[in-house]
Amino acid sequence: MAQHVVIIGAVALGPKAACRFKRLEPESRVTMIDQTDLISYGGCGIPYFISGDVSSAEELQSTSFHMLRDKKFFKDAKDIEVLTGKRAIQVDREKKVVVMEDTASGKIEDLSYDKLVIATGSRPKIPPFEGVELKGVYTVSNLQDAVHIKNEVASGGVGSAVIVGAGAIGLEMAEAMTDLWGIDTTVVEIEDQILPGLISRNLAKMAQRHMEENEVKFYLSTRVLRLEGQGRVERVVTDRGDLDADIVIVATGVVPNHELALKAGLDVAPQGGIVVNEYMQTSDPNIYAGGDCVVIKNLITAKHFYHPSGALANRQGRVIGTNLAGGNARFEGAVGTFVVKLFEISVGSVGLSLAKARAEGFDSVNTLVIQLDRAHFYPDKDLMYLELTVEKGTGRVLGMQGLGNKGDGMFARLCAVAPILKYCPTVEDIGNLELPYSPPFSAAMDIVNALGNTAQNLLQGRNRVVDPDEFVRWWEDREKGDTYFLDCRGWGNAQPYVEKYPDSWKHIPQDELRYRLDEVPRDKSIALICNTGVRSYEAQITLDQAGIRKTFNLQGGMAAVKKLGLDPVQES
Repeated sequence: MAQHVVIIGAVALGPKAACRFKRLEPESRVTMIDQTDLISYGGCGIPYFISGDVSSAEELQSTSFHMLRDKKFFKDAKDIEVLTGKRAIQVDREKKVVVMEDTASGKIEDLSYDKLVIATGSRPKIPPFEGVELKGVYTVSNLQDAVHIKNEVASGGVGSAVIVGAGAIGLEMAEAMTDLWGIDTTVVEIEDQILPGLISRNLAKMAQRHMEENEVKFYLSTRVLRLEGQGRVERVVTDRGDLDADIVIVATGVVPNHELALKAGLDVAPQGGIVVNEYMQTSDPNIYAGGDCVVIKNLITAKHFYHPSGALANRQGRVIGTNLAGGNARFEGAVGTFVVKLFEISVGSVGLSLAKARAEGFDSVNTLVIQLDRAHFYPDKDLMYLELTVEKGTGRVLGMQGLGNKGDGMFARLCAVAPILKYCPTVEDIGNLELPYSPPFSAAMDIVNALGNTAQNLLQGRNRVVDPDEFVRWWEDREKGDTYFLDCRGWGNAQPYVEKYPDSWKHIPQDELRYRLDEVPRDKSIALICNTGVRSYEAQITLDQAGIRKTFNLQGGMAAVKKLGLDPVQES
């Protein structure tokens, strides 16, 4: 029986649900309404439009076969009616009516439905400081804002920019401003690291250092007090001083647009976001919701969480479209994934970081492995940096984070682990994970496998470690004499350190250690050092056999210390 489906919101989930439903029930009627004129665009491509990698806003609205997804396209190609400039202000569930307001005339209209989809998305989370109303202050929540930012930057009148927020979008915007346009760019973040809560402090510092090498400046642990200017923003006042700014971009996150659902009496989570079941139904079985306005199940914690994502919106849209036509499709939830390109590197995460895992009550640790991303003999090899978050006792893998070059290698490793996290894999599962092998793409023992094996050794007490930042603190306190620093590499690697610090930096190659045990003190903590942590682990086994167990293997070796910019040889 033909039905009328009304969809509120026409950016990501709405069009996907509409098109899927019409393919299954072509005789039924679909009406999408949106309060703006710009519909069905790739919002995640906004930073790349501003940077110039995507040349026009129309490209973000186009199909892969270069058709513009506008009202005419949906009418002619999809038989879907789109009403733009219409703001939904109320849902009367008893009458099954959406009350709309015309944004231009203010005229009120009713639109009846048989089934309703709420796809109202999210809006920027604006911190409560003065001056956000000034000209030159933007968010990056929609394509309209992006067009204004691009036009302003392209006009040549912007010499300095301040990005408020060091999440993924904020960092992408910082790259966009600096890389193509050469704008003096500063990122201000209230937390003490970039990508807070998403990756570890060490990985964050590595990524930050790379961006600083590309002339992006950072003010961490810094609070914005207000924005100042005469009609237009001129400076950002922080608790660490003033920053000149011709343009300010507020990228401090988003919050779900759930007010329409709340007003209609639908269930909304205490932390915000419409509550839906696995079929994407709200508490009213005739109303579905999805995308950035809902909360979903976290497949690791089994709790509701908010994870706005264009990819999830599209997947949820297909589920909704299927179920509108009488199907039984399910959306189980998500583990939480992200990957971002920052100049010449990529940074990404699946599941829980160590900080998030501990906040969720998991007794957890993480391990760091640095290894080549392909066979050691292949010419285009590069180092990759991966961390695994695991639960003590059970060995359950809770998440993986990493940093690599801007190729597809990091993306591939994240994709290998993300799908299996819902099955509660252990470190042994990761160590034995079957991955395709070919020298141009991976090593015979891939870094993901090495990561699982290293985590297993750590949990079993075979590999006792010190993190790179803690190692540096030990080094800075070396005059106390509590720690013996033992370099297990060959002389060519160790020489600069031994020559600069002959009294503190000691050298015994790993393959000579068992014959020189009398040189190793038994009354001190011993920091074992190599390039990536492999030879120093072998040295730890040798020392264990000799009864010298107060040893700590430097996680990631000197490769991690150097990536953090903390190499003692480079000290001034």
